[in-house]
Amino acid sequence: MKNNIGKLKDCYGCGVCTAVCPVKIINLKENAGGFYSPQISNEEKCINCELCLKVCAFNHKELSLQNAIPKSYAGYSKNDIIRQRCSSGGVGFEIARFLIEKGYKACGVRYDISNERAEHFIASSVEEYTPSIGSKYIQSFSQTAFSEISRKEKYFVSGTPCQIDSFRRYIRHLKIEDNFILLDFFCHGVPSMLLWRDYLHNVEKEIGKAGFVSWRNKTNGWHDSWNMNVDPVESNDIDWHNSYNINILGKKHFYQSRWKGGDLFYKFFLSNYCLNKCCYKSCKYKCFLSSADIRIGDLWGKTFKDENLGTNAVIVFTENGAKILEQLNQCNLSPIATNTCVEGQMKKCPSLPLIYRHLLKALGKDEPLQKTFNHIVKPYRLLTIPKRIMNLISYKLGIKLISH
Repeated sequence: MKNNIGKLKDCYGCGVCTAVCPVKIINLKENAGGFYSPQISNEEKCINCELCLKVCAFNHKELSLQNAIPKSYAGYSKNDIIRQRCSSGGVGFEIARFLIEKGYKACGVRYDISNERAEHFIASSVEEYTPSIGSKYIQSFSQTAFSEISRKEKYFVSGTPCQIDSFRRYIRHLKIEDNFILLDFFCHGVPSMLLWRDYLHNVEKEIGKAGFVSWRNKTNGWHDSWNMNVDPVESNDIDWHNSYNINILGKKHFYQSRWKGGDLFYKFFLSNYCLNKCCYKSCKYKCFLSSADIRIGDLWGKTFKDENLGTNAVIVFTENGAKILEQLNQCNLSPIATNTCVEGQMKKCPSLPLIYRHLLKALGKDEPLQKTFNHIVKPYRLLTIPKRIMNLISYKLGIKLISH
């Protein structure tokens, strides 16, 4: 085998290798577990340039951004509509809007209803960028957008920490790093697309073919915004092809399911049952470990427990990132302590559940999701009750009682 990305196993699936390959033989494909991974289409055409390995964050122990001195802020958009429509405080959208108005193009993530997946896309205007509003708690397909990046233009690029780490290596290799502002976020991990499709198809049995999907809704407030919202194509009230218009998203959705009400997608996702293997074993991006210029997230925790409109944690790692925030008049930003910034965030990788392989195999059979939960997850949860109780006690007391 030639020395290329094909020799790696269980990589992040960031997709940057597809963009850097000079002979275009790397494609991002979904593997048997429901995660994107690079595949070599024609091994004979590989020229052994090793660029795919050079830009791959998974292939390096260290981050591409070193010696950063992070500064932390609490922030939210001054525009009440944007703050309400965005998952937390709207700072990420405001940064993109500011840069687009400065002549940058913006590469963010939207949900592609026809392909039932999240995907990176490139926008030249604020209106084009509005599909990026809201969190998408599934892995994004990045190959098309990353391959369309021009070396002659300026870009704002957002993505998961592993995507951004590889992407910085990519633009550094091309010597165009100064043309980019990179943003990542506190990442919980990416669940299998097998889970997402099983969940979505189960919903479609109730409402018909989905025409709109969103993962967060602050109808009940920011702290209770873990809501799945799905609407059918045949909606008489709203043109769902234009549903990302921020003036429309306040409408009541046809299908609504809450995490606190036992939503199955969130039961699997937030309990870490079927994340990418790398999310358990190889994530090196917790808390303040990042290769982005700016990191954002929900400012969970006791400090802002009484704030219910949505507030971002904002961390700046580079001089370029700091300059952006200094000019960001569209947001209210206040310095906060670093420990406040990561309150409520996942501070280490979750442990790989014993049912992992069995669960992915069951999800791949396209069985009812409730059946999979009852037959596999529910018995496992009963077995782990003592450990979960002890871990809860350790969290409350701030001590380590049981190893993860």
